[in-house]
Amino acid sequence: MKSPFPGMDPFMEDMAEWAGVHTRLINSISDQIADLVAPNFSVKIEQRVYITTPDEQQRQSIAPDLYIIQSRQPSADLVMSSGITAPALVEPLYDLEIRDRYIEVRDKHSREVVTTIELLSPFNKTSKTPGREAFMQKRHSVMISGAHWVEIDLLRGGERPVEVAGKSDYYALLKRGGTFGPFEVWYVDLRDSLPTIAIPLRPPFDDVALNLQAALEDTYTRGHYADDLDYSVKAPAPALRPADANWVQAQVAAWLANR
Repeated sequence: MKSPFPGMDPFMEDMAEWAGVHTRLINSISDQIADLVAPNFSVKIEQRVYITTPDEQQRQSIAPDLYIIQSRQPSADLVMSSGITAPALVEPLYDLEIRDRYIEVRDKHSREVVTTIELLSPFNKTSKTPGREAFMQKRHSVMISGAHWVEIDLLRGGERPVEVAGKSDYYALLKRGGTFGPFEVWYVDLRDSLPTIAIPLRPPFDDVALNLQAALEDTYTRGHYADDLDYSVKAPAPALRPADANWVQAQVAAWLANR
């Protein structure tokens, strides 16, 4: 079943859902592109791994993939009843490992990276975190290189680069390698369908078209989000503008009535 919305579903931005949404979208986008660029280029899903402290983790809403190591503590009642002297209980200070996935299009013969595609996560958009700093550093290094850079932001919350801040609910940005600009940007609001954007390759090959709406719909279907998302509550943060909140409520009501 399709989403209640013509484009991005704001309920998919929920912090409890985004890790799965991010992973499935990465897979759907990479599968779509791989069919278009073969046999001269290959598409790879890569990942960055960060180690962050619990204090840093508390300052952000969610990470794309989060692995927390926990240890079991014996209960005080069990220790005392067995005759064993009660120990002091010390909380372990385990670091949190965060894995952030992205896509690379590579020349099949030289193995060089032709295009990098980043689907942003909250960890990329939370100020003063390792993920934000690493993302901005990579963004800068790719933009001054000969490789193409594509960033896709389907999250309303968090920080954005200055070039696109405050312009729309969602966006996709392309910076072509070996040029100083301008950036090619597709601005998308909540009520819009997602665009079909250009993914550039190398001459003599033309751009290929990435249909973001098709990728989103594939993700929604494969993830069974029609059954898993709770549409009885308000859309997740950040808060919608009043007119958009009313529109979301009407979309959901009509969708539920037709199920």
